Amino acid sequence: MRSVVRVLVVDDSALMRKLIPQLLQGDSSIEVVGTAMDGLLGLKKIAELRPDVVTLDLEMPRMDGLDTLREIVKQYAIPVIVVSSHTSKGAYSALNALSQGAFDFVAKPTDSPKGGLEQIARELAVKIKVAAISGPPKQTFIPPHHAPFAPKPPLTENRPTRVIAIGVSTGGPNALDYLCSQLPANFAGCLVIVQHMPEGFTGMFARRLNDCSPIHVSEALSGDLLRPGRAFICPGNRHLKIRRAPQGDMIALVDQAPVNGHRPSVDVLFRSVAKELGKESAAVIMTGMGDDGAQAMQAVQAAGGVTIAQATDTCVVDSMPRAAIEAGYATRVVSLESLPSVLQVLCQDDGSNRHSRELETLRGERR
Repeated sequence: MRSVVRVLVVDDSALMRKLIPQLLQGDSSIEVVGTAMDGLLGLKKIAELRPDVVTLDLEMPRMDGLDTLREIVKQYAIPVIVVSSHTSKGAYSALNALSQGAFDFVAKPTDSPKGGLEQIARELAVKIKVAAISGPPKQTFIPPHHAPFAPKPPLTENRPTRVIAIGVSTGGPNALDYLCSQLPANFAGCLVIVQHMPEGFTGMFARRLNDCSPIHVSEALSGDLLRPGRAFICPGNRHLKIRRAPQGDMIALVDQAPVNGHRPSVDVLFRSVAKELGKESAAVIMTGMGDDGAQAMQAVQAAGGVTIAQATDTCVVDSMPRAAIEAGYATRVVSLESLPSVLQVLCQDDGSNRHSRELETLRGERR
């Protein structure tokens, strides 16, 4: 990687072509080398300027962003960060772009106060630099073909055999797509997921996961009861905690300050699970930049729970699981391909000696 990251901005909005370079000019390690007003011009400028990273709008004339993305991935293998609008259509398109090779996305600045623009500038700058380090788009697994699933079984009032807390960031949408699609409809556990994602995008993300999964997936609401065969996605700009109640464990959404620079924060979820569930707790840290969740895995480990990190060679960005592994807080390291099977073992409730032996292996093994 060059000492200065060269960026091309592709956006049909003259305002955004001016604003994005302004947001990045305070970082001396980033240089905006050019702009383009549509995908065709963008491809031409990529050939001329050879940028390290491209920021890409999705709604453009002549050649839209998704077609442009496909050409960039095929011809140039340059990491792309999508700059998406805060609309349902924008959220859908951004998530679609991630499934087609985009490195990550940021929400377009709106008429935000100066502090809001500064936060967007920091987020965009960090993602650009991490994308440049990570290099060409990579798929760590072949996404499954989602054949139509049979109707989901009705929700039950039974309690799950185990609640699995999952923390994930960059690369998470595709990884969670794979994980949820591979769990059976009769999955006995319940997933509670913090995915770093802006407010307004998590609802669409949960609906997409629900469409491709045998289990029920939804955006979390305060008071939701944790039930088997369900997965809950924390809403953007909220923290998620677990509360024990007579009727069963439930979700509590809170508006506390960001933790580790994030809201939602994986740390908040993991510490809550450790406190409320004790030795029954389980935490999984997956692909993502930064170290959110790594320290809080120690709390789960100290409570006697199971801690799992995604194998770094199956991550889009391995910073989060690597931090947990290097600190010694991950009981086991598991590839993305193997993770659905491991979670099924962790949640099965057949009372057999085989299950007991496998569970003790998950608690005590370190790889």
